[in-house]
Amino acid sequence: MTYSIAFAGKGGVGKTTTCGLFIDYLIQAGKGPILAVDADANSNLNEVLGVKIDLTLGDLREEIARAEMTDPSPIPIGMSKQEYANYKFGDALIEQDNFDMLVMGRTQSKGCYCFVNDILREQIRKYYMNYTYLVVDNEAGLEHISRGILPPVDIILLVSDCSRRGIQAVGRIAKMIGDLDLKAKEICLVVNRAPGGVLNDGIKQEIELQNLKLIGVLPQDELVYEYDCDGKALITLPEDAPVKKALKTIVEKLNMP
Repeated sequence: MTYSIAFAGKGGVGKTTTCGLFIDYLIQAGKGPILAVDADANSNLNEVLGVKIDLTLGDLREEIARAEMTDPSPIPIGMSKQEYANYKFGDALIEQDNFDMLVMGRTQSKGCYCFVNDILREQIRKYYMNYTYLVVDNEAGLEHISRGILPPVDIILLVSDCSRRGIQAVGRIAKMIGDLDLKAKEICLVVNRAPGGVLNDGIKQEIELQNLKLIGVLPQDELVYEYDCDGKALITLPEDAPVKKALKTIVEKLNMP
């Protein structure tokens, strides 16, 4: 059985960095194979993981949706949209030594994508069962999970920065998860960029007010800032980096197989 973990949180709180370092922990612990899915419209998980993106599922979705209006059509004569999606899907799967990656991308034009989304849903569900873990970097709205394009999740990790407004934002996301009835086994909070890795009393009170389950705190780590400025993949941070050590503690607390 594939175990699935989804990350969610508003933009700018370090959600993608946290997700990427989580994937790196699984890799270093020999927990693979892992399928990483970037489902955030502002796709940059690949930069954290140090991989190059040539084709997103959004690109493929656009190509198939426009096929009937394009002359010549990109779909060869005698091949159905379904068959073409099967053929092209492999091009969107980025294969690495210890993990594979899919980038959902965004839809650029207007119109109904229900048929194409059904094709992508079938493809993803066919592939993801080959992996021990599925790790998804979502936008705050969890759109692809709520629409059923991505499989159900076992754990949802809500990421916030160390601010009252950030905690309130993930509180709203947690409520939305309940409204969507996603049936995750656990919904936990990770607070990022805490000075010295410590929360003050005001933030602790807000977490309690929002009825959130705090699983751990990641410290403000200057190495993350330096690596980002230099364009280095964050998974290449040294193992003794404070943020990596703190993340290891968080993962070990999770009830994962």
